[in-house]
Amino acid sequence: MPSIQELVKGVKSTDRASLGRAITLIESNLPDHRELAQQLLAELLPASGSAHRVGITGVPGVGKSTFIETLGTNLTSLGHRVAVLTVDPTSSRTGGSILGDKTRMASLANHPSAFVRPSPTSGELGGVNRMTRETMLICEAAGFDVVLVETVGVGQSETVVADMVDFFLVLMLPGAGDELQGIKKGILELADMIAVNKADGDNAQAAASAAREYEIALHLTAPTSPLWSPPVLTCAGLTGAGVDELWTQVQEHQRLLSDAGELDRRREEQTVRWMWSMLDDRLIEGLRTHSRVKSLLPEMESQVRSGQTTPVSAVDRLIHAFLSD
Repeated sequence: MPSIQELVKGVKSTDRASLGRAITLIESNLPDHRELAQQLLAELLPASGSAHRVGITGVPGVGKSTFIETLGTNLTSLGHRVAVLTVDPTSSRTGGSILGDKTRMASLANHPSAFVRPSPTSGELGGVNRMTRETMLICEAAGFDVVLVETVGVGQSETVVADMVDFFLVLMLPGAGDELQGIKKGILELADMIAVNKADGDNAQAAASAAREYEIALHLTAPTSPLWSPPVLTCAGLTGAGVDELWTQVQEHQRLLSDAGELDRRREEQTVRWMWSMLDDRLIEGLRTHSRVKSLLPEMESQVRSGQTTPVSAVDRLIHAFLSD
């Protein structure tokens, strides 16, 4: 393992090996590694924060990977340096990412101005929160000026990712009639834009119809900012149709919020909420690993299961054991 100063120097010079080692370090749950990771982040933090952070979500099959590869390729052709961080589900058997994003975005992953990194969730939203946020900061320190964060599109990871980016894009499929029945209202409330993907060929008319349905649905939700009304666009990641127009809207959103100072305020609030989220995670971790709590847990679970005690009483005993040092 290189020293922290060697890693800092390597990351700032965009050495891919150093970048990979730095991210592996912050993804480690070993106590010694966690301490080193915080030292690394403290050194890199002043060089971070300048990238445009965009979250992208959508149900499996909506074409996120193809869309992101097309968008990322377009951005690199304009001179941007693009990092793609993908929040993957974690295999319960191997502990690794299931989706294998470098195989899904092979062309972009091999581009000299791009970096693709799958981040396993470790089965916990706290893993998304800590690992993805810290990986984002490292990529920014390495000089990437656009960071795209992809969620798998299931569970609650969308809410976590939306709270760490400047702009949250929701990709939808044509066929809004069925889609609207199953969509979570909360996802619409998070959206800074909805894009109906795969709007090419025979799907073009269905995509246009779906876009109109989503525009109506958005009128029933409060926008994420009083300065911005989320637009609904159609695009095709496979052909690139509409992708440049979509990015123009993303840039306009950034301009409006930056000029009003709202983007800085939003990031400040996100950082404070990150602190509280990490505090919650650390307290839960400390509680679960506390020796007296660990020894008492099987008894409490058994008594709750059999009805000998209430969950509230069991929690009181566990908290008392935790605090009685």
